[in-house]
Amino acid sequence: MKHATFDVDAELAAFAGAQTYLPALDLQLLDCTMHEAVDSLLSPGKRKAFFVNAHCCNVMHRDAEYMRAVRCADVLLPDGIGVALAARMTGQRLTGNLNGTDLVPALLAQAAKQGRSVYLFGGTPGTADAAAAALIHRIPHLRVAGTRDGFAGARDAEAVIADINASGADIVLVALGVPMQELWIHRHAHRLNAALVTGVGAALDFLAGNVSRAPSWLRRARSEWVWRLAQEPRRLARRYLAGNLGFLARAGATALRRVPGPRVAQRALDVTVAAGACLALAPVLALTALAIKAESRGPVLFTQTRIGKDGRPFTIYKFRSMAQDAEARRAALVGASDREGVCFKMKSDPRITKVGRIIRRLSIDELPQILNVLRGDMAIVGPRPALPCEVAAYPARALGRLAVKPGITGLWQVSGRAEIGFEQMIDMDLSYARARSIVFDLMLIALTFRAVLSGRGAH
Repeated sequence: MKHATFDVDAELAAFAGAQTYLPALDLQLLDCTMHEAVDSLLSPGKRKAFFVNAHCCNVMHRDAEYMRAVRCADVLLPDGIGVALAARMTGQRLTGNLNGTDLVPALLAQAAKQGRSVYLFGGTPGTADAAAAALIHRIPHLRVAGTRDGFAGARDAEAVIADINASGADIVLVALGVPMQELWIHRHAHRLNAALVTGVGAALDFLAGNVSRAPSWLRRARSEWVWRLAQEPRRLARRYLAGNLGFLARAGATALRRVPGPRVAQRALDVTVAAGACLALAPVLALTALAIKAESRGPVLFTQTRIGKDGRPFTIYKFRSMAQDAEARRAALVGASDREGVCFKMKSDPRITKVGRIIRRLSIDELPQILNVLRGDMAIVGPRPALPCEVAAYPARALGRLAVKPGITGLWQVSGRAEIGFEQMIDMDLSYARARSIVFDLMLIALTFRAVLSGRGAH
């Protein structure tokens, strides 16, 4: 008996150790790989587990009862890019994306190996049965203890509880949608004999084939919401567009309130602006990619090594505005640079494509650097990110511009860009590094719109 107690205590200690607090959401979430999450959920003990995404946080904001239910859960699992961005507002990086659609099959595969059974509760009539059939086909030794729909089958809570307990299920998956499934679990889980009860949203619909999943490359980019929006634009537009922007704004404000300090404030501003811009400019990004692909062969994105804060190299992303062999032709054009100093700039650069001239004029070519901001390589505001060969030729004074993260926009960009000489650019960057503040950054962001509309120095 003593040995068994030791094992349980060890499992619970390991489970607690995987938790991490996200100030931007004011929530404690499980921070681990998918495999570790499965092991934690199936470890000894009885628990309620909920998935948390941007939509869940929006519902929490306006529904106090749902908020109480979420905060009373034993385990909260981070689901989607929104939660990952909220973590990055305070410099945190979550280990994995523990979404229900991927985690449920992995969880049940491991449960089958342990001889555990599952009860599927929710969905339209027939959905739970279809999901059960798909799971059994995928996991041959899985024991499905029972199924019940989320419409007529959910009206009598007493009957549902009795049926689940009579089935002897070890795991109960509740798919009633947010917030109904979490509220149902919060009210009734203590009366269920199952060790694990979790809300799984649309997971049964995906398993039953009612809803198709996004391509794997889109899932890896944590942008499955784009696929869902394209499938059901009328129903999901408000949730994914206005909802995501509202979520980011609240998360940024919460991060600033709970973790005061200039570093956190800067990061919260960067992530909020970058993620908001990514949502708002999604049509522009898509059309630009199509235009580049239609005009010339080669990749849509141009990648290049640049030097970041403290001299650390990173890969910068831009829309490709030049011919595919542009880098090979650069050496022959260096002597024709329009700017004095080490930074090469040429107004009539023959390598620029027709689409390239347009997107450079409007500064659209810089937009993919939003990804660099979200990754933490760049900031929204900061000095221009330089090439390694440029930094190698810097005079000692110019190295001071590496004291801060490079930015998408900055003093140089709003003051004339390519019309500004190298020495003057260095003066501006050093001044920014000394005087940077949130108010200063907000002012430069506002001035950037004027600079983009005027097109001054953009080539």
